[in-house]
Amino acid sequence: MPRPARIRLTFNMVYSAYYVVCGIATRSWWLFTIGVYYAILSTVRFIVLQRKGKEHFVIRFTGIMLMALSISLVGTVILAFVKDRGKEFHLIVMLTIAVYAFGKIILATVNWIKVRKSTSAKLITLRNISFADAFVSIFSLQRSMLVSFEGMTETEIRIMNAATGSAVCIIVFLLGLNLFHKANASRSDKRKNAL
Repeated sequence: MPRPARIRLTFNMVYSAYYVVCGIATRSWWLFTIGVYYAILSTVRFIVLQRKGKEHFVIRFTGIMLMALSISLVGTVILAFVKDRGKEFHLIVMLTIAVYAFGKIILATVNWIKVRKSTSAKLITLRNISFADAFVSIFSLQRSMLVSFEGMTETEIRIMNAATGSAVCIIVFLLGLNLFHKANASRSDKRKNAL
């Protein structure tokens, strides 16, 4: 694996471990499940980078994992709506989280522009993983911002979190479904060419 990919994987695993530890320490199901989400996503990214050959398997596996993660996110969004309103952070911590989240969106967008005409299964798969990662980061940032800064009532915060969380779940599911369809299309094309 190239050195930048190893560094990114290490950073993502440390970031996910931070969320898991914070979730356990503060008894926050939200932080814990987000940490597990990032850990699974990092592992899927690692598998995609390590796997050689059998492109349709890699695409299908990632598609199924993204769809499964989106379904687990639904439970997290419901739990956040009912019980866990979010953790309040200091301004400097919030700025750091914001820079990190927007950095992910920018990198995912740049990668999408680079590979939009590519037919490489690995690049397309990594692009969808990056967007799944970035959208959940933005949702996590929003939850923290709404409770860290004044201006919205408890009901408005819950409605906003439910709306954004539902949108993120749908987007992640569609990213996975897109990969699943690409894997099926790739497999059927290979069968046609073999005949």
